Amino acid sequence: MIAYPWTALVTVAALILYFVVTLNVGRARFKYNVSPPATSGNPDFERVFRVQQNTVEQIVLFIPALWVFSLFVSQLWGAALGAVWVIGRILFAWGYYQAPEKRAAGFGISSLVTIALLLGSLIGVGLTLYQTF
Repeated sequence: MIAYPWTALVTVAALILYFVVTLNVGRARFKYNVSPPATSGNPDFERVFRVQQNTVEQIVLFIPALWVFSLFVSQLWGAALGAVWVIGRILFAWGYYQAPEKRAAGFGISSLVTIALLLGSLIGVGLTLYQTF
């Protein structure tokens, strides 16, 4: 079996990030008195909630793309790009918690990484299939 420890480490880092932003929603519910199932009512709470929601939307693309890229292209490059994605998501959250207009840099970084992983995955899988003919 071939091990992918760097890819696994980045995956765990991304999941920890998601866990933290999810905990932040719970803390914000208490702080801003927004009881479940409500998701609106206080703009400060809504920003924290949107960080969590956007992170789940992005992680669904990121994790499979990270693994396919690592399997078919390069584990080290995949993990390096993945680490940049995690940093981008931290910047996104940190900025968005302060003000919506401060989220753009982090969103842009993580989105570009996701696109690179997806395109790299497609090329890597395509080349592998081509070589089987």
